Amino acid sequence: MDNTTEQAINYEYYYDLAVTDTPGSASFQVLYMSHIYIPMLYFMMFFAGFSGNLFVLIVIGNRHKRSRRLVDTFVLNLALADLVFVFTLPLWAVSAGQFDHWPFGNVLCKISSYIITVNRFSNIFFLTCMSVDRYLAVVRLMDSHFLRSSKCVHLTCGVVWGISLLFGIPSLVYRNLYEQDDKGFCLDNLESFFFRAMILLTVFLTFMLPVLIIVLCYGSILVKLRSHSITAANPRTEARRRHSLKIVFTIITTFLVSWLPYNVFKTIQVISKMSDAELSHDTHIYLARGLIISSCLAFVNSCVNPAIYLFLDKQFRRSAAAMCLNCLRHGDTQQSYFSSNSISNGTTESLGSTTSRARLFSLTQKN
Repeated sequence: MDNTTEQAINYEYYYDLAVTDTPGSASFQVLYMSHIYIPMLYFMMFFAGFSGNLFVLIVIGNRHKRSRRLVDTFVLNLALADLVFVFTLPLWAVSAGQFDHWPFGNVLCKISSYIITVNRFSNIFFLTCMSVDRYLAVVRLMDSHFLRSSKCVHLTCGVVWGISLLFGIPSLVYRNLYEQDDKGFCLDNLESFFFRAMILLTVFLTFMLPVLIIVLCYGSILVKLRSHSITAANPRTEARRRHSLKIVFTIITTFLVSWLPYNVFKTIQVISKMSDAELSHDTHIYLARGLIISSCLAFVNSCVNPAIYLFLDKQFRRSAAAMCLNCLRHGDTQQSYFSSNSISNGTTESLGSTTSRARLFSLTQKN
């Protein structure tokens, strides 16, 4: 066995989207029939994520600037990041359907992996920014005029994009196409100590730290809402508090359910590699299965965000409904316009033909 093949097999055990026990072998699959249902799942994510996030961009983009909230800026950037990400899903779907063979070349292998990493950073950072914005709006409203200004929010979005693009570079460098038996496999180079350290750092920056910030922000919000509710004893205030609790619970639950399994399996993967632990074959299989399922679950997060806005954000629902009604009215106006034009043209033609016949009749009488 040559060095390239041995390295590819070694990577396969630690590959975050592994499908086969040995690269290029369809005789044994980590997940039975995964080459069929994983591509279907990815294509479903693509259509749902593309239409949903594009709808979010159109609805919020069509709002008048005066009616936009500051948090809508974060929502727009989050939807844009998710929209760019879902364009890579058809590539991964085709690869999964070919038993993890990557037929698109080394450049697309690197770019697709880079986009996933940048989306992972920007997605979680924008979600954290939205949590901080809610904290400032509810708890520190009087002390946050500058932080909640439009200029500061746009600057924050620029910083988030810059950090995400910068921290995604290791994935661009250490993701490569490895050839075996005339087939290529898009894999991470986990032999690099720097890249393994960067993976652990990203787990901290993109999960542990954001979760801590989100919990602190929404914990403070809940305390504030509860104190105001007790003081006011107003049913409307109590209703708003319950609605805020529901939104908070949904956002945090979606975040944890989407990213907790992936980060747990990814941490186990890297730590076992760094410690040179001798894992059994069954442990490798369980780890690969966990990474496949948790990766799919993490990808789903980019598709469910539009649904969260639609079902929980009343202002977003009103804007979406108003936009749809305007489109329908515009279509009806165009249809009635063309109908009236056709009627008027038909009337004019009939009048014209009647006049011609009258003139012809008078000339005949004179002759």
